[in-house]
Amino acid sequence: MSETGASRDAGADLGEGDGFPSAYRDAWEPGAGAETAGATAAEAAEDSDRDLPHVVAWNLTARCNLECPHCYISAGSWRSDGDDLSTEECRRITDQVLDVNPAPLFVLSGGEPLVRDDLEEIAAYASGQGATVVVGTNGTLLTRDRIASLKDAGVRGVAISVDSLDPDYHDRFRRGAGALEQTLAAVERLREGRLDFVVQTTLTRANREEVPELVAWAAEKGAVCFNLYFLVGTGRGEGMASDGRLTGLSPEQNEEVLAELAELQREYRGRLMIRSKCQPQLMRHVHERDPDSPLLNYRTRCPCGVQYCRITPEGKVTPCPYMPEVAGDLREASFGEVWRGSELFRRLREESLGGKCGRCAYRELCGGCRARAHAETGDPMGPDESCAYEPDGREEAIQPPREITYGESADREMPWTEDAEERLERVPSFVRGVVANRLEDYARRKGESRVTAELMTRVRKEMPIDFSERMPFFARGGEGDGDE
Repeated sequence: MSETGASRDAGADLGEGDGFPSAYRDAWEPGAGAETAGATAAEAAEDSDRDLPHVVAWNLTARCNLECPHCYISAGSWRSDGDDLSTEECRRITDQVLDVNPAPLFVLSGGEPLVRDDLEEIAAYASGQGATVVVGTNGTLLTRDRIASLKDAGVRGVAISVDSLDPDYHDRFRRGAGALEQTLAAVERLREGRLDFVVQTTLTRANREEVPELVAWAAEKGAVCFNLYFLVGTGRGEGMASDGRLTGLSPEQNEEVLAELAELQREYRGRLMIRSKCQPQLMRHVHERDPDSPLLNYRTRCPCGVQYCRITPEGKVTPCPYMPEVAGDLREASFGEVWRGSELFRRLREESLGGKCGRCAYRELCGGCRARAHAETGDPMGPDESCAYEPDGREEAIQPPREITYGESADREMPWTEDAEERLERVPSFVRGVVANRLEDYARRKGESRVTAELMTRVRKEMPIDFSERMPFFARGGEGDGDE
């Protein structure tokens, strides 16, 4: 199963999706990107910024060359592709998503998306229409030719799954002999091909002690982000309890790992972004221990159905990959109709959290994992019992510490030239507000009275990237492999 964080999340975070520095490129490169299809920015503004689909995880198939025990879509080589969306249907749905948000992030995953012969055709169409496209894969099928074809199709990055550097564990967990060897070889090819990549690890009792080593390895290999996934018992993941070594951790053990992640994300700042997935409780630890962390630039509460959704191989829409509850069917209704009219999405956007999540002072920064609440209680607004923190219910909600966070609108305080505005329009919607804010800050520091395309070009090599001080591949201009 290609259960990469790209589909289980990116993002993330909004907590979703922003692991790829390539997502920033169009703000600084003149002529980069595509003409925006679908809605204009003004039309998209009719939707609340909070309720835009900034990130769409798209499971293109349930077929996979592996058969992982935690797979939320129960993928495998035996799965049929007879009901998968056709290439033409994927184009139609892409247009419908862009009618709601003209600059989303698409995470194309599976199953294993590389088993679809038309993956590049789908990616090229989406990127050509204005979406930022990344691919989530288990890595075993990622040849040099495939990496080149993905880049040619406009794919900006790849999320790749590495659950252990011990082949006995990784291969057993992924249920594929030689899987780790093939995936590590793919990482080297991604480096050679200069395609940004994120490392995704699913946490279990068996690999819990290996987390620091995996983080160090990811940083050494040049990953732009390390995502640690906490188990949600859905799909085949419901049956993981039968193997004691492969189960998720207790709430108390989760606390220990989150405290460790909070320290690791501070230690690796400037080299590697480090995040938890399906465990937003990390934000409590970061807020308490590291108030300067760039993780706090995100709208950190679970974005399910609010700024994030999943499309299944058959065209069903769910709040996220780990919540199988269907909000609508894209073979029967348009994406806009589902996004704006689903009762499930309305609940996730408007109703108060239940149980201890609703009483918690961190309900705005964290809010618990909505998919886990649904999996364990049947109620997406219920409590996330994987958390050991017990609120007293008397504290006011702690608000995000940043005035401008990912997922917010790109409000302007300075004049912008028309060409600068056009270039900003090509930036993925979930980072556009932060990009605009930082460009204006840069202009003020330089004594400029307005933001121009020329200023955006100047700032390109100085652009603030939260997770890495290394010059990303797209900004090096073919001037060699070294940092600038």
